[in-house]
Amino acid sequence: MYKLIEPEVAGGLGEQTQMDNSFFPPLIKNLHYEFEGWLGNDILESFPCYIVTEKLRREIEFEKLTGINFDNVLISKSDTFLDLYPNRELPNFFWAKINGEPHKDDFFITDKNVLAISEKAYSVLKNYNIDQADIEDLE
Repeated sequence: MYKLIEPEVAGGLGEQTQMDNSFFPPLIKNLHYEFEGWLGNDILESFPCYIVTEKLRREIEFEKLTGINFDNVLISKSDTFLDLYPNRELPNFFWAKINGEPHKDDFFITDKNVLAISEKAYSVLKNYNIDQADIEDLE
C-alpha cells in the first residue's frame, strides 16, 4: 500500500534556480529554495521539487529506501521570513530527487505529479516532523 504525501510549502523556487520550462514538469538543473516561513517540517515542497533536513536524509539513507537520491540545494530566507523570524536558524537541507518506479520503489511521482511513498518510507517519515503534510492512501 502506498500513500500520497503533499508536504509543507515553506517557500518557493528562488531566483537562482536554473530550470528548463520546455518540459512539464519543468526540469530543474540547480535548486534554490527561498524560505517565506517554516513550521518545522523535515520534508518540504515547492513544485516540482522536494527538500529534506539532513537528519531525515541520513535516516532515509540508513534505511536504504529506494527511488530517491540527494543533491545540494541553495537555501535563502526572504525578507518576509526575516521579518517573521529574525533570529531563526534553519537546519541543513538537501534536495530530494525522486526517481523511483511506480509501485516498485519507496518513493515515486504519480502521473498527477504527486509524491507517493511506500509503507516503509511512511514508517520512517512519521518519526520526523511531517505535521503540515497532507497524507492519504493511494487508491
